[in-house]
Order: sequence, then C-alpha cells, then structure tokens
Amino acid sequence: MTKPVIGFIGLGLMGGNMVENLQKRGFELVVMDLNKDAVSAVIGRGNATEAASPKELAEASDIVMLCLTTSEVVEKVVYGDNGILAGIKKGAVLIDFGTSIPASTRKIGADLAAKGAGMIDAPLGRTPAHAKDGLLNIMAAGDQTTFDQVKPVLDEQGENVFYLGALGAGHVTKLINNFMGMTTVCAMSQAFAVADRAGVDRQQLFDIMSTGPSNSPFMGFCKNYAVDGVSNLGFSINNANKDLGYFLQMASDMGTRAEIAEGTSHNLQAAVDAGLGDENVPNIFDYFLKLQS
Repeated sequence: MTKPVIGFIGLGLMGGNMVENLQKRGFELVVMDLNKDAVSAVIGRGNATEAASPKELAEASDIVMLCLTTSEVVEKVVYGDNGILAGIKKGAVLIDFGTSIPASTRKIGADLAAKGAGMIDAPLGRTPAHAKDGLLNIMAAGDQTTFDQVKPVLDEQGENVFYLGALGAGHVTKLINNFMGMTTVCAMSQAFAVADRAGVDRQQLFDIMSTGPSNSPFMGFCKNYAVDGVSNLGFSINNANKDLGYFLQMASDMGTRAEIAEGTSHNLQAAVDAGLGDENVPNIFDYFLKLQS
C-alpha cells in the first residue's frame, strides 16, 4: 500500500524530530519552516522537498501536519494568503499537533469540512527524544472515520495513541493536563521557597513529602531544581503561561471560571515579567524565593 505524502509545517525541536522519524519510516515529506537550516536538514536526509507556501504544501499533500506554537499562528497558516485552506485537497486531513484553543480548532475543522477535508487535533505528550523514536503520547480527536484514516500514520509516531471523541477533545484534554501539571509545579516550587523562608531545610522537606501521597515525577523535577540546582523539565515558563491562558480562555468559552488556574496563571505571568520566561517551569522557584525574602 502506498504511503501518504505528508506535508509538515513547524520544524522546531519536537516537529523536526517527528519529521526525522517519518523519514526513517519511508514517508515522502513536503516541509515548511522559517528556519532554513531546519529545512535543509530535512531535505538533506532525502525524499523531502520544501514548499513555498502553505497552499502549495497542502496541494502536494495527503496529510498536512502542524507543530506550531500558538492558535494565532495556526489560524494564520490556515487562513492567510496562500494558506492551507486555499490549497487542501478533497479527502485530505489536517492534523494539529500543537496546543491550541478548542474553539479555534472546531472553527478550522468546520471550514475544512466545507471543502471536503478532515481535521484531527492531536496534541502531544512526552519529549522530543520520544518524537525521534516514534514513542510519543498522542491525544487525538475528530470524526471517527477521519481518525481511522490517519491512525496508521499516528501509530508510526506514537507509542500510545488515544482516541478522545469529537474534534477539539484532544486540545481540551491537553489543556487540562497542562493546567494540572503546571499548577502542581507552581505549588511545589512555592512550598520549597516558603520552607526556605521558614528555616526548614529543603532536602528535609523533600524527604518528608516524598514519603507520602504528594510524591510524583513533578515533585522530583521541582526538587531537582530547588534542592540540587538541576533544571531538567524541558518546558518553558513562557509555554506554561501560554497554555494556562488557553485553559482560562476555554473555561470562559464554556461559561465558567477556573479560579485555581487564575492563580497559577498570575504566578506564571509574574515570573515572565521578572525575566524568567525562557527558563524551565521548576525555575519559577527563583521567583518565589525572591518573593518570600
């Protein structure tokens, strides 16, 4: 059976490794990125070409994949001059691997459906290293028939591919996941800072907390930075701040309010304003430590 031609926009650390994995598995790629070095690396591996516009990429592709930073960027690529919507083929599928606002995802899906194309939202879990080996966690949602159409390709990219139902449910789930995770990191990082202010040894605090139900991988990441000075959770405060903003927007779109998320968002924004945006999320400990002193 002939493999589908895949168009891929967004060759950052995650997207670039996803493309390398697809190339190793014999897929033909059409790619785009503002970073021409990243494009050259893909083309240098063979069986790949560069498109001049999202429209041109969509015209050449059976499946279009996006690994972009924000809903705003996704909408620009879809709706802009020479965008994906102008070139996508009937029967083709757009897959958004980023973390996007669910209402935006549903709007794009409806506009694609009017042209006879499908859409899957499929945000990711795990790391760029997992992406290179095809071992991601993929939270996919959309029409069942469309999901079944692209699942063989998703299986090449993810060790665990979850089907979550109607379009947008993947992005809803990812935002909930990131709300829980980033709130946990903020709370634990502040706990270490308050302990320091109170004269409690941070290592001893960890030794006590880690013997109870608070123990978790997130606690380990927080301890690694607050106690050992090692920052190894590869997710920036800027990204966390963006995702919490999307979570709050989602709650607002549903006619409700998420006050705990508002607190987390306030702390993340304050850390960004303090110049820590490019740091990993557990490094928010530095902001809390200064706040407590």
